[in-house]
Amino acid sequence: MFITRKHLSRRTVLRGMGVTVALPFLEAMTPVRTAFARGAADAARRRTRFVAVEMVHGSAGSTQIGIKKNLWAPAAVGRDFDLGGTSLKTLEPFREYVTIVSNMDVRNAEAFTTPEIGGDHFRSSSVFLTQSHPRQTQGSDVRVGTSIDQLFAERFGQETPVPSMQLCIENVDQAGSCSYGYSCTYTDSISWKSPSQPLPMVRDPRVVFDTLFGVGATPGERRQRRAEDSTLLDWVTTSVNRLKKDLGAADRVRLNDYLEEVREIERRIQKVEIYNGSGELRELPGAPIGVPDSFSEHVKLMFDLQALAFAADVTRVFAFKLGRDASNRTYPESGYNGAFHSSSHHGEKEDRIIDFAKLNMYHVSMIPYFLEKLKNTPDGDGNLLDNTLVLYGSPMGDSHLHNHKRCPFFLAGRTGRQLRGGLHIKAPDGTPMANAMLTVLHKLGLEDIPSLGDSTGEFDLTSVPATATDVAKD
Repeated sequence: MFITRKHLSRRTVLRGMGVTVALPFLEAMTPVRTAFARGAADAARRRTRFVAVEMVHGSAGSTQIGIKKNLWAPAAVGRDFDLGGTSLKTLEPFREYVTIVSNMDVRNAEAFTTPEIGGDHFRSSSVFLTQSHPRQTQGSDVRVGTSIDQLFAERFGQETPVPSMQLCIENVDQAGSCSYGYSCTYTDSISWKSPSQPLPMVRDPRVVFDTLFGVGATPGERRQRRAEDSTLLDWVTTSVNRLKKDLGAADRVRLNDYLEEVREIERRIQKVEIYNGSGELRELPGAPIGVPDSFSEHVKLMFDLQALAFAADVTRVFAFKLGRDASNRTYPESGYNGAFHSSSHHGEKEDRIIDFAKLNMYHVSMIPYFLEKLKNTPDGDGNLLDNTLVLYGSPMGDSHLHNHKRCPFFLAGRTGRQLRGGLHIKAPDGTPMANAMLTVLHKLGLEDIPSLGDSTGEFDLTSVPATATDVAKD
């Protein structure tokens, strides 16, 4: 039985003073009168979202000592695995959503010719999502491959106002050549629209916020809003009040929660900008004014923006680069104060490998915050985590050796019921990470793509190979 009521378009927005704010899915956006229309709406609001997260420098668990101590992947394969003692232990509350794939290689990040030897830090990021080997050049004739986020965006991102976004935490604005004959372009971006077209990464949360939720405002209007200490939502009050008159009680609650989240995030960004503009000494003096000095605060702001963008269907695709190769940033919140790059060159000494593992664990600990946000956001008959695929990994293995074997990799989210989760799979020796990436593309709805990089076929992400046992050791 269907009740006739006013129907809102999924693309209904709030407007005011040059600002356009997208809305979350509301029950009023469900077509009325026909079961077919409702079924179509349910399918539409269950669109899969995709986030690819890269952290550079591999992991302590990719060393020979790390393998024996299970510093990255758990000892047991299958479903009865223990994350305690691994760099993935903070994922425990979400284990039913997590698929861990260990023992995969990224061969295309290796040196193919003598001049390429030593340049691993300066080509690896470009390989991560393309799984292709970059052309060694310091000029503009860069070439690697199309990244999986952009393959997905090309097919499904055109349905949203922003086809995709590319975010980062560290400075990626270096121009020209880096080292070992490689253009800095390869280090700066993980997202490639075509083999010769890298996409810029956005570091400033203010730029991300204005792109996602302040569409239409001119630079002058944005300056005026900040000068008046007002938020974006102060400019759309009339539009909000008009919309609420046409909504039911449940929709009004959903709308209020969403708008309060938007307002709270903008206030946090404003707080960062005020502090950074106060003249106080900054830990990151060269960073944009909207960038927090705290790594965790910066990452959480970026994840909050992604969750809101998914809720409002502003975009369905993010590539998120958490670090920059050869960065010596420190992470005091990890409990270890060593610089990142120098710590990754641990000399294969056990105590230094254990210290490096603390940084790996800290970086992974940012992910549960995002997963919690997604799980608490309704989407269709489930939540956003049910309909999202979060991919986390690195194109490097043992960073001290600059090798690309046994690289870190896990997935989180159900991908619209395409993944079961709660599973650790150990790949056979020599398995290309490209096989898992190809399967990810197929799970995302791009079944017609036959290969990716050096892939040799699909990799089963839903079950353990018959030859494995639940007591197999990494």
